[in-house]
Amino acid sequence: MTELPKTFDPAEIERRWYAHWESNNLFRPERPGAEPWTIVNPPPNVTGSLHIGHALDNTLQDILTRHARLKGKDAMWVVGTDHAGIATQMVVERNLAKDGVKRTDLGRDAFVDKVWEWKAEFGGQITRQLRRLGCSMDWSNERFTMDEGFSAAVLKVFVELYRQGLLYRDKRLVNWDAGLGTAISDLEVETREVQGKFWHLSYPLADGSGAIAVATTRPETMLADMAVAVHPTDERYAALIGKQVKLPITGRLIPIVADEHADPELGSGAVKITPGHDFNDFEVGRRAGIEARDMLNMLDAKARIVDCGGVPAELIGLDRFEARARIVALLEEDGTLLRVEDRTIQTPYGDRSGTVIEPWLTDQWYVDAKTLAAPAIEAVQTGAIRLVPKTWEKTFFNWMENIQPWCVSRQLWWGHQIPAWFADDGRVFVAETEAEAQGQAGEGVPLTRDPDVLDTWFSSALWPFATLGWPGDDGKGLAVTTPFALSEVEGQANTATPGADASTSLSTNGEGAGTAPRPKLAGRYPNDVLVSGFDILFFWDARMMMQGLHFLHDVPFRTLYLHGLVRAADGSKMSKSKGNTVDPLGLIDQYGADALRFFMAAMESQGRDIKMDERRVEGYRNFATKLWNACRFAQANGIGGSTTLEPPAATHAVNKWIVAECVEAIQAVDLALGEYRFDAAANAIYQFTWSRFCDWYLELIKGAVDEETKAVAGWVLDQILVVLHPFMPFVTEELWHGLATRDHDLIVGKWPQADARALDPEAIREVDWLIRLVSEVRAARTELNVPPGARLPIHVRDAGAGTLGRLDRQRAVLARMARVDLAEGEASGGAAQVVVDEATFVLPLEGVIDLAAERARLSKAIAAAEKERDALNGRLSNASFVERAKPEAVEKARSDYADKQAEAARLHAALGRLG
Repeated sequence: MTELPKTFDPAEIERRWYAHWESNNLFRPERPGAEPWTIVNPPPNVTGSLHIGHALDNTLQDILTRHARLKGKDAMWVVGTDHAGIATQMVVERNLAKDGVKRTDLGRDAFVDKVWEWKAEFGGQITRQLRRLGCSMDWSNERFTMDEGFSAAVLKVFVELYRQGLLYRDKRLVNWDAGLGTAISDLEVETREVQGKFWHLSYPLADGSGAIAVATTRPETMLADMAVAVHPTDERYAALIGKQVKLPITGRLIPIVADEHADPELGSGAVKITPGHDFNDFEVGRRAGIEARDMLNMLDAKARIVDCGGVPAELIGLDRFEARARIVALLEEDGTLLRVEDRTIQTPYGDRSGTVIEPWLTDQWYVDAKTLAAPAIEAVQTGAIRLVPKTWEKTFFNWMENIQPWCVSRQLWWGHQIPAWFADDGRVFVAETEAEAQGQAGEGVPLTRDPDVLDTWFSSALWPFATLGWPGDDGKGLAVTTPFALSEVEGQANTATPGADASTSLSTNGEGAGTAPRPKLAGRYPNDVLVSGFDILFFWDARMMMQGLHFLHDVPFRTLYLHGLVRAADGSKMSKSKGNTVDPLGLIDQYGADALRFFMAAMESQGRDIKMDERRVEGYRNFATKLWNACRFAQANGIGGSTTLEPPAATHAVNKWIVAECVEAIQAVDLALGEYRFDAAANAIYQFTWSRFCDWYLELIKGAVDEETKAVAGWVLDQILVVLHPFMPFVTEELWHGLATRDHDLIVGKWPQADARALDPEAIREVDWLIRLVSEVRAARTELNVPPGARLPIHVRDAGAGTLGRLDRQRAVLARMARVDLAEGEASGGAAQVVVDEATFVLPLEGVIDLAAERARLSKAIAAAEKERDALNGRLSNASFVERAKPEAVEKARSDYADKQAEAARLHAALGRLG
């Protein structure tokens, strides 16, 4: 046993223990024959730094991993980073720009070499920060989405999907970032409210019989209009369907078509259709029979005007916004601009470039997501994958059942270059190597490789199995079995093979969980659980389901836990522009990693976002300090670590009681973690440690620490440290070694077994009774302003034999903790009364306090509390206030009302005690 310092210093402890754990390979200890347990981290961008969302996500994963490890499982937390195509390329380009160098000056290969150099020097920042959080990841097998083994998996998947007809090249609309010169995903688009305008235009009928009015927020797109749509049932335009209008400026003729996209209730009821520059219009154009290859494109990759038919020369080459101003002027000149409205417009921006995103018609590679989605839908429907909380299922099904083709190509240099080669005649050859592609094309056929790279979501969708060595052994000891065959399950064989129908049915066991008939990838696929923010449910989680089910014919994980966002204290979303972001590393510096981790766990309630509250983080630092001081008290009283996993034999009621309380707390934590109720688990161990053990047990045993009590207290402290370890790993490891000389570190300890068979119900009831009596006496003394040092006699009335026996056994404890002495006979004069069970306990107060003055004080305080309570109730009863006031103001009023109501009740009870 090493004497603990008086001061708890988290920073020193964290540095020392993390280095010890990692250097001794304790995050992945050797456990031959143990049950495999696997979780993968959502790979953060290699350019990233730890933000508060990462802190939440990784804290929850670490709690589950440490818990599984303590349960004796061969727990492996797969760790790695994503190559982050756009973000990383931007960082390196900015660095080059400082020296006046562009990537085009270097050429592709040299530029990619520069990216690798940057990654080697700066790419480990976020992994170092994850260590500071205490993440017990398997760093010895750290992966990167561009490493050699992972890249081989990416190429294999692309080629296989292409050969199966599930990946193809097509011309469609994409979110085009003209600033970066690439397509981007929906997740990389942020919508902002912008003050813009709504231009009303008049399109004359080609036969000169009139005109039709349309409106747009992007007047420049009229250069590429291909139709005007009206609703099929709109009688105003029934006679015009099939006629043509003559576009202003260009003079092109376009038809009037019937389509339900046009809403008769909005504006004129007629809408201009630009299939090449609007996602809704694209679908209208296709329904009107316009092929994508025939849709007009009025912009180049830099969003400059090109000639798409009749475009005046003065507009060619102008930026789209410069062109907008000139087009509006031209429309005004020829009288076809009817009017202009000011309007707030929801405008898409690239989250990295800050450029307005343009729907742009271009050739890209697409995955047939609808086909791949079918088995994933079935997996959730049948319970093969369990979504927690279950409320996300409806959203999941809605999105998956209406899923669109997935654009997987990006116009970048950094990333997995698409394994496709083009011949001069337009033929495409897809293969894992250029030699294979050449073999397909024939000797002497010139081939040019597709310069595009794959979307990073495409590669990260393989994370649950490509990180484990699929499609072959990656040299890290992860034996790989065939990924395609499912053995017999409950008498039914599933013999899916590569290239089989993607909708192959899943077998499930009687509990509804998906079966894993034959271990895959050394028994680590499927993973046990995935922890993810709900915001990437479709971008990452669902795509892992699709690829895992298709290539390994089993779910990638059994459970998907979706947590909320960490919001600012007022509930608003954190953003740099608002200046309300929180740096988790700053919180760790100030309060320690354990305090931040416990805050995250305690606030994580299924289906709810977390409001950041630094005071709560500080409170959990105080919790760690309280535990520290409890262990110092133990050391001072000869209490050390336990020598047994089973609770020691106990004869004293207080020792039997604390063992029972401990068992109940362990059961509560086990149950809560099994249900992914992190808040309930954290609250159970917190309440037991702070209230039952520190506040009551240690006080109850003061002055009476015999050998039995030393053994029981040491055993309970060990249980606290083990159960608290997943939440607060650093302080618990330090205290574990501070209490005794151990033969193993706590991180690889044994989770306690909550066995309640030997508990003594009568002893439990006695100590519960004692705690209630002491609490009531203390409350009465406080409420009635009895001097803390005053000793009072206490008389008892109507006590049964059981209570009298308890009073006799607990006389010394009552005298010490409540500062009362048992007295015979009836009390006289003014007195306070407390009732516990059948007995009334009377505390004479004559000569101790001024009874009349105390009654007057309490009456005055009651009147003041009730006045404030009633005023608040009046505000809350006013419908106008509740409906119009800010939500936070209404919530505060409700909270204040509850406080004043409770205060008035407490004061009434105190006045009643005086008789």
